Amino acid sequence: MKRGRSFAKTLHRTFRTLQQQGSSTPQMDPSERYCYNPNLRWNPKVEEYFVKAYGADHFSRISDSLTRPSCYSCVRVNTLKSTSDVVIGKLLAILQERGWQNVSAEEAIAPRYTMGSAGVPLESTRTTCGPNGSTPSSHLSRCDIPGLDYLVFINGLGPLTVNYKYEENKPPKEVIVSRKCAEAVLRGAQVYVPGVLACSAHVEKGDPVAVSVAVEQPGTDGGWGIGFTRGTVLEGSQTDPYHFERNGLYIGQGTAMMSRAGMFRVSEGVAVDLDDRVFKLPSFHDLLGGEIFLQNLPSIITAHALDPREGERILDMCAAPGGKTTAIAILMKDKGEVIAVDRSHNKVLNIQKLAAELGLGCIATYKLDALKSVRRSVDIDTPNCGKNEGIQFPDSSISGMENSSMGGGYDTSEQLRKLNCTNKADARNTSRKMRNGPGRNNCLGHRVEKSEGFSTNSFDRVLLDAPCSALGLRPRLFAGEETIESLRTHAKYQRRMFDQAVQLVRSGGVIVYSTCTINPGENEALVRYALDTYTFLSLASQNPKVGGPGLVGGCQFPDGYLEEWLKPGEEDLVQRFDPSSSLDTIGFFIAKFNVGSKDI
Repeated sequence: MKRGRSFAKTLHRTFRTLQQQGSSTPQMDPSERYCYNPNLRWNPKVEEYFVKAYGADHFSRISDSLTRPSCYSCVRVNTLKSTSDVVIGKLLAILQERGWQNVSAEEAIAPRYTMGSAGVPLESTRTTCGPNGSTPSSHLSRCDIPGLDYLVFINGLGPLTVNYKYEENKPPKEVIVSRKCAEAVLRGAQVYVPGVLACSAHVEKGDPVAVSVAVEQPGTDGGWGIGFTRGTVLEGSQTDPYHFERNGLYIGQGTAMMSRAGMFRVSEGVAVDLDDRVFKLPSFHDLLGGEIFLQNLPSIITAHALDPREGERILDMCAAPGGKTTAIAILMKDKGEVIAVDRSHNKVLNIQKLAAELGLGCIATYKLDALKSVRRSVDIDTPNCGKNEGIQFPDSSISGMENSSMGGGYDTSEQLRKLNCTNKADARNTSRKMRNGPGRNNCLGHRVEKSEGFSTNSFDRVLLDAPCSALGLRPRLFAGEETIESLRTHAKYQRRMFDQAVQLVRSGGVIVYSTCTINPGENEALVRYALDTYTFLSLASQNPKVGGPGLVGGCQFPDGYLEEWLKPGEEDLVQRFDPSSSLDTIGFFIAKFNVGSKDI
């Protein structure tokens, strides 16, 4: 805590000195200050690594694209409850009611992409704002990728030119928000109280305010942070915190929903109603519940790559928030068994809630660390969709043990061995649990059931959407927190999780591995590890094939570490989604493995 305060004070002193030294600097052109033109900052060694992987020009385009949201929303229709035509009609009415440009029914069924001969999108037809700030008509559209016609795209607008009403020597009243708040705002959210860091003096409810972003800056100790205290008063001068650092980091103009004092007195609520945004994306939060789910296109394609079949038993190892889990269940027509696990209690509850909202009954959820997905052979009581895969005991054996415990103890060490217990207290607890069930805290229905893992070779297909550096998510205004060491740590844990997946899938089954990062060390390097370690695994073709090829070769690091990626001929068997491509998606990676005979 002391180190955090010291870091903030050091940053504050550094920036105040720099700002005071530059106080005599001539005013820059307001159009260059009051605009959105961010520069994504990386750890220098990480940036050097990515430049080697992609080339300087390509990585520059990727980095620039990451600072902007995709200018369309992808809606997955629950085909068990509705159709894309019905949903388009309902969304069309909502958009028109909210004052978006008039959209005809004919426009609403226009294809989202121009398709190539192999069904691959060649060019996005998304309309965006031109350089003069004009706003062409936006529209709804059905996805034209074969097999994905149940997806609906809602085009947004941006980047737009915002009038901040700047007058010479009279800058607009202003609110500074945190970087994470700004990233949410760029996706369509409002400015909520917890995200406000600073505000101009004398702001009252109803006042127009410009909204800018404070992005983390380097400190003297090599770390990153924000160098001023929440609640700071902005004076509209060059001595304001981050005055120069906020050039090109204005995300919109809005109306203050409370006074300056209120913003720092209350703990929740909308602080600024942002009605003039750099990016305008329709929001459908809590609308058409059970009929639609907003999801990134690559995530939906991941579920298709798994190719789930009716009646199969499928594991989603890191399932939260449940988008891929429910997509898999719908592709199976809710017939089969989808096991969804996550290490977080609350995230498992959210998966349960989403499955119930979509009306899916084949999904069973458990709290389980993916690194412990394979059950140890000594484990006994492992809940698994109502099926006990552990060691089975006759009812008379359990009853006898319980009666013995009530009588004062276990008569033989054989009874303790059968329960895999070392003492009588553990034996009593185990036998009661086997007799009475898992208990209230482990039951389904707004409760989370814990699992000790699953038997080897017990799943037809396994999806590992691995926790990762998330360097493909957008919009992103800061990337300096990741280092070469942290990227290697992500890769280490991903390999351990993949080892678990290999043990759980049966021979003849399928593993799909995916991430939302642009880091080849977590993508192509994992594929190389998998193929070199497990001779019975082979890369499989994917359908639909929408993403681009993977990276071939590798990277030699200064410390001598050699990171190997794909070999020639393997690149077209994976899907890499480039945020700078015309698809305008997040950065994403998908690899599919066929599992041969493990007996060889």
